Amino acid sequence: MADLTALILAAGQGTRMKSALPKVLHRVCGVPMVEQVIRVVRQAGFAKCVVITGFKEELVRKDLSGQHVDFVHQAEQLGTGHAVMQGAPLLTDREGYVLVICGDTPLLRSETIASLAETCRKENASAAVLTAILTDPFGYGRVLRDEKGQMTSIVEQKDGTPEQLAVHEINTGTYVFKAGPLLDALKKIDNKNAQGEYYLTDVFEIMIREGQKVIPVAAEDADETMGVNSRVQLAAADRVLRLRKAEELMARGVSIINPENTYVEQDVEVGQDTILYPGTILQGKTVIGKDCIIGPDTQLTDVTVGEGTHLNRVYAHECTIGNFDEIGPFVHLRPNTVLHDHIKIGNFVEVKNSTVDDGTKLPHLIYCGDSDLGRNVNFGCGTVTVNFDGKTKHRCRVDDHAFIGCNTNLVAPVHIGERAFTAAGSTITKDVPAKALSVARARQTNIEDWVKEDTYKD
Repeated sequence: MADLTALILAAGQGTRMKSALPKVLHRVCGVPMVEQVIRVVRQAGFAKCVVITGFKEELVRKDLSGQHVDFVHQAEQLGTGHAVMQGAPLLTDREGYVLVICGDTPLLRSETIASLAETCRKENASAAVLTAILTDPFGYGRVLRDEKGQMTSIVEQKDGTPEQLAVHEINTGTYVFKAGPLLDALKKIDNKNAQGEYYLTDVFEIMIREGQKVIPVAAEDADETMGVNSRVQLAAADRVLRLRKAEELMARGVSIINPENTYVEQDVEVGQDTILYPGTILQGKTVIGKDCIIGPDTQLTDVTVGEGTHLNRVYAHECTIGNFDEIGPFVHLRPNTVLHDHIKIGNFVEVKNSTVDDGTKLPHLIYCGDSDLGRNVNFGCGTVTVNFDGKTKHRCRVDDHAFIGCNTNLVAPVHIGERAFTAAGSTITKDVPAKALSVARARQTNIEDWVKEDTYKD
């Protein structure tokens, strides 16, 4: 089978983004634009990807280090033709097919690219050009056709005549070539144009002049071909991909009350019959089980959630939440927290680097850090694990069925035994044996007649 190689153009700075970051590394739906393009290209069948880098190439290489792509550096940005020339040495199979695509086109679908490649192959063409019909084509290269509708050339905005610029069919910058004709044509292009650059589009005029077949293929959805050149376009692309993700989840049996106000990134998984309420933000590698209720106003990043759990106004990151838990509102779950099943965590509670076993309750106004809580433990209102001595973090251990009274300070390291109690207002600095009651507070003293008649004057 002929090689299928994708050349992904990612060398530009993207000056309109007004950013120190390379344009292609700006994220859409949780993924850098260039990574989104790589994913789509591979879904379309182009397993071999070559990324052409330029501006701050070290950042691009670092971000894509796990993508198994080849890199070629374009030291000077002298146009799209020049960029493809840098990747030419990697095109060793002249009978193979080459996809050229920009790293800032994250909305293209794999079906569109696969169809473009299949058209080029079936028609035995030297090239297939993805085009689009735009109401306002300003800024784009125009696709010129003859009276028979055959493509004759592509003219750039700065080089076109008024008659040519009146054309509404534009070049999207996405092409499939047969490798041999592409390599031959690249040797014949020059930079004699308004920009002083080597235009890749010049290869089409060369191919057509030599009697080779070049096929323009209009995209069914012109919006899909949009390139991202500004923050406004970045937000628009992000919105499109988020809605695609929402539609995908709903097709799988997830209820999303208001997709426009629910933000789910691409790698998130959500189980059947789970409901997502508005204001929910699901990021990273978050996985949510079946029959959950998530939101409103809940943000999860790299969190695993079991089945039947309800999260209401929860902020959680890098932690694990079990089955049939009731969490929230106004709860912060910090990294390395593991919650087991049937747990209740109420309003204004923070849990950090702790394991909480089945049936335990942390109802309200609690800080639980660096602790291991057993089954069916109850923390009273205002309980604090005092885990930091100014130099080292220490752990608390609370065994099954222990009852921690309101406003108890557990000064770590401390161990509360099974079925032990602490009295409200206690500061516990020593281990409490199983089934014991620990009272650690000063004896109350009432001083009578403390207030004199002239203490407070009207």
